[in-house]
Amino acid sequence: MVFDGIILGLIVGLFRGGLRHGLQQFSKIRLKGGLIFPILLIVQLLIFRFQVNSDWLAAASGYVFMFIYVAGMIFLWMNRDQKGFGSILAGVFLNFLVMAVNGGRMPVSMSAASVLDPVYVDMLMDATATTKHYLMDASTRLSLLGDIIPLSPPYPRTQVISIGDIIMNIGIFFYIVHLMTSGKNANVQTLIRKSDTTEHAEPQN
Repeated sequence: MVFDGIILGLIVGLFRGGLRHGLQQFSKIRLKGGLIFPILLIVQLLIFRFQVNSDWLAAASGYVFMFIYVAGMIFLWMNRDQKGFGSILAGVFLNFLVMAVNGGRMPVSMSAASVLDPVYVDMLMDATATTKHYLMDASTRLSLLGDIIPLSPPYPRTQVISIGDIIMNIGIFFYIVHLMTSGKNANVQTLIRKSDTTEHAEPQN
């Protein structure tokens, strides 16, 4: 779901900040503990790749995901002064909370999952087939924070998301737009001042 906020932020950022200025701004990103995020992403991708072939990894994946969430929240807290990071942190915490009280897995509403590929729904019904998600049942805690919101056409990506996902993506959107448009007005004002100075300069003999 985070890709939605990234893509929308890039589109709006390019429109408001301009192609050249907007893309140049990414070279100015300065985040504390900047290596934490890519490391967590790599670990998560490795789990998804190898958990199917490893029983012990599949069994431990819930605890690993909890560690990833905690480390991610520490990273976000370290950079809470960044635009939108407070919202990202709040969304991540809500997802972490509902997973923590449900054994390290994200509960998915059966009615919401009806928009998904039937193959994936069958995997959810088979508790051993997927480790990060599971179908809600009577024992599910804080079900309101689970994946209960279905998105389907005309929305471009069919998926089921949580309230935490929405809050997190709002923060990502604002961060990217702020990053890509930061300093844009200052650059325009500088060009205007230079133009005025040139126009009013006395001709040299």
